Amino acid sequence: MRSLHGNTHGLKPNQIRRIEKLYQRRIPPHQIVTQEFARQLAELSHETNRQIGALIDRKGYVEYVMVGDAKRIEMPDFRRVRVAGERFRGLRCVHTHLRGEDLTRDDLTDLALLRLDLMASIDVDEESGLPGIVRAAHLLPSTAPELHGNGNSKSFGFLDPALPSQLTVDFLALVEALESEMARNRRTARRASNADRSILVNVSTGAISDAEDSMAELRELAESAGVVVVDELIQRRPSVDPRTVLGKGKLDEVLIRAMQLGADAIIFDRELQPAQVRSISEGTDLKVIDRSQLILDIFAQRAQSHEGKIQVELAQLKYMLPRLVMGQNSAFSRLAGGIGGRGPGETKLETDRRRVRDRIHRLEKELAAQAKRREQRRKERLRHAVPTISIVGYTNAGKSTLLNALTQSEVLAESRMFATLDPTTRRLRLPREREVIINDTVGFIRALPPDLLAAFRSTLEEIAGSRLLIHLVDASNPRWQQQIASVDRILADLEFQNIPKLIVFNKSDLMSNENLQGMIRRAGLESGHQVIAISAVNRDSLRPLLEAVENFLGTGTN
Repeated sequence: MRSLHGNTHGLKPNQIRRIEKLYQRRIPPHQIVTQEFARQLAELSHETNRQIGALIDRKGYVEYVMVGDAKRIEMPDFRRVRVAGERFRGLRCVHTHLRGEDLTRDDLTDLALLRLDLMASIDVDEESGLPGIVRAAHLLPSTAPELHGNGNSKSFGFLDPALPSQLTVDFLALVEALESEMARNRRTARRASNADRSILVNVSTGAISDAEDSMAELRELAESAGVVVVDELIQRRPSVDPRTVLGKGKLDEVLIRAMQLGADAIIFDRELQPAQVRSISEGTDLKVIDRSQLILDIFAQRAQSHEGKIQVELAQLKYMLPRLVMGQNSAFSRLAGGIGGRGPGETKLETDRRRVRDRIHRLEKELAAQAKRREQRRKERLRHAVPTISIVGYTNAGKSTLLNALTQSEVLAESRMFATLDPTTRRLRLPREREVIINDTVGFIRALPPDLLAAFRSTLEEIAGSRLLIHLVDASNPRWQQQIASVDRILADLEFQNIPKLIVFNKSDLMSNENLQGMIRRAGLESGHQVIAISAVNRDSLRPLLEAVENFLGTGTN
């Protein structure tokens, strides 16, 4: 639908009529712009001292005319008009520049975010008002290997500047070739994996090394959720932008890269406020996901027991509740169910807040009832004087593997984050024929979402009656010290910090003996606890652990 876009206030009636006559012009489809059309734009722009532009379809018809100010034009709002991922919008923008400048950052951003076929600027001679050099740019389809590290990618292709009469590029052939390459890249990517594709974003105000460690963990989380990571970006800022987190310019860059690589989502390595989600989501069809939502989504995938599913749903509803303030805003409807649509889902997001609160209340009552039943079972075990030991630790440290090795069980054990959520209890016979109860608990992680910790509190209370905690640590992880600190913080939040603890380095077979001994000495000095090294896949290495447990139970000290 043809329309005049922009501010025409202050223009004379005859100038507006002449601008509106641009709709009557038609450009030969294979040409970017003709000399005559360029002259009309330039003369109008010179006379009004404003940038004037036109959006032209592939048949050469003018669909929109834009009137700006001396520095820029403003594009129509295309947010409600979706474009297929392997195609451009079918419109090219031709507009004037009054100061002979190159294509601006705003020009290139509009080109990318609006998925235009081409962005062209025409210089206007300051004295005569005649058209001068035409500068034009188009998007370059990219694949992940073509992107250079942390934001330095070649996003645009530029045509050689030329006068309007000397433009020899076959416009239709150029666009068809670009779209063909874009479609081929996407088909190749989709054949490789049908999973969601995402760009990971970390905005840090601290040391870059900390940001890199956090990004590495976010990548593990994304891969555990079944997401294909197509790109990563770390930005260090003096402070986080309260509206868009990244800052508008860098956010535009991320959106451009997402479009080039066919990403479905942007995952932020922090918890986003509802207003930030809305600001980031405006103008894009991408899912905007924060760290907490990603973790909740992983838990939704892994929960198997009835209680586990209730705990995850409760945490998700509590997370979503404050984000329902915006009502039917489309940015928030895209939050539904995280990466793969699991969990409460869009229908619940669109219910009123009262119904969500009622559901939360019912789930909390059900969890409270289950907690009472669990407490009764704990009292029964205490009555029979069977001591309890709990395995705690960072996610993917090997807790389930250790439980299987100690008790000849077959609990699911995989090398991925949060492979198991439901607590598992088994009997263990120690070398001197003493029996104990051993618990495998849910894995911990840095900045575990508070709603999730609250929902799983009743499950984690299994730890409360433990005589001893086996704090399992992945010795092969370079962030082992930070992981120990994260687990200690969560244990303190749960008020379990006074339970005696044995630090056990797992996966010792992946470390050199020299490095391993250094880690053991350091951990012992920093924690004040006994430290042992094992490999859960090698049962012969477990004997020192069993002896240490037995000695502790015999003496009551560690």
